[in-house]
Formats: sequence, structure tokens, C-alpha cells
Amino acid sequence: MKELLHVPVSIRSWLNRKNTFAAMMQLQGKAFRDVKGRRTIQIKLGEHSYFVKQHFGVGWAEIIKNLVTFKKPILGAMTEVNAIQQLTQLGIPTTPLVAYGQRGRNPASLQSFVMTEDLGDIVSLEEVCADWVNNSPDAAFKQKLIIAVAELAAKLHQVGMCHRDFYLCHFVLKQAELKQGMVKLYLIDLHRMLQQQSTKGTAVMKDIAGLYFSAMACGLEANDIALFKQHYLPQNEAFWQQVCARAQKLYAKFNSEKFQKRLALEKQAIK
Repeated sequence: MKELLHVPVSIRSWLNRKNTFAAMMQLQGKAFRDVKGRRTIQIKLGEHSYFVKQHFGVGWAEIIKNLVTFKKPILGAMTEVNAIQQLTQLGIPTTPLVAYGQRGRNPASLQSFVMTEDLGDIVSLEEVCADWVNNSPDAAFKQKLIIAVAELAAKLHQVGMCHRDFYLCHFVLKQAELKQGMVKLYLIDLHRMLQQQSTKGTAVMKDIAGLYFSAMACGLEANDIALFKQHYLPQNEAFWQQVCARAQKLYAKFNSEKFQKRLALEKQAIK
């Protein structure tokens, strides 16, 4: 059985198990996401808090479903591990990598995990922008945020990386830094990251469409969108038309009765 394991001694000392991989896969904690084949939990070891994503195998049905729809199947935690390492090299802040592991040869039954540091007291851009329609933010602060998002997106896409869940909720700021007037964005939840994508390609367009969709309720004005374009990568008009069309479809899907029911069930399962 093929095994990859990187767990520092500081973490191993808390496990009290000879089989470190099994111990990491059996860790229990506060659940933030629990879906078929994957679970995200928060744990505390001493005074330190961590997040652990445990992948239990996707199954052949999921792999085949992705392949027939020309999507790259996500087999486990190593996609996120590699993404964190790449973002760190690029200078894009994210959740610091602590430990990771993978076991198995069969792609359908691979087991894996990734452990990251807890960023602490954070707030997502979704929360920051939630009431902008009713309470306009400080103009200078709003401009800083838009430029920061655009520059992060440009840096990511310029090297061929695409997030695939590029929504405001996955851009976060540390409350302590925010109180000091800093606008430092951290990009989180990298488990679906794609690499080697064209800056003019569909994956990049879908990223920007997802971002636009998630900001549609924030009361953005034409000059806000123009500011984003100014600090993002050069794209032609056809690209931006595709972005708008896809964002509208995502908005309609998200607000459909079927999707809202599914979302409610997922939240209930976590509770």
C-alpha cells in the first residue's frame, strides 16, 4: 500500500498512536462540513487550533461522472496541499500548511488528509459586504478591497491557477489586521484548485463569474466593476459578456427552490 505522510513531531506527540495516518483520519472535532467522502473539522491541541480535512475516497461513480462531463475529479487532499504550497510561493496569503498524508493506490478509494493552522478571528468578504446596499462603506476602504481582490485574482490566474469556488466567502481578513487598517486578503478552501489553465480559458472565466455572482447583492456600481477590470488581467469584451451570462445563471440557480432546499439539508446535517 502506497503511503505519503508528513506530520511534524509537535503534532505526533498529541496523537498517542503508533499509526499516525490512522490517528489523523480518526480525529474528531467541531464539524464545519460533512459530506459524502469528505469532512472538515476544527480541533484544538494544547493552545493551538487547527482545521483538518479528511478525505475517505470518492468512489468510481464520482470519478466517472466527472470524466464524462470533462471535469477533473478531485481524488483527495493532495490537490489542496499542492495549492497551498503554490500560493505560498506566489505570496498569496492562505491557511498555513501543518501536516498532510495520503494512503492507497486505487484512485476511487484513496484516503488522505490535510491539516492547516486556524487563522483565528476572521471575517469573510461576504460578511463585510453583506449590508453595503443599505449602508454604503467608506469609499477609500471599498476601493482598497476591490483593488486587493482584483490583484489577487490576477496573480492567481496569471500563473494558470483557478480556484473553482471563487466566491466572496473564500476571501477572508483577520479582524486584528482589519482594525489596524490593513486590507490583507487570505484565500481559503483550495481543495478544488486547478493548475495550468489559460488566462483566456473557460476555467478562468468561471472563476471571475463566480466572484461576480457572489458580489451581485453588494450593490456594486459601474465604476466599481471598472476599477476591478483596471487591476485585473486584460480581457476582451467577449470574456466579460460570458462572465455576466454565467453569473446570472449562477444567481438564478442559487435562488431556486431546489438549491435552497439542498443547502438547508447540508446545514442541518452539520448541526
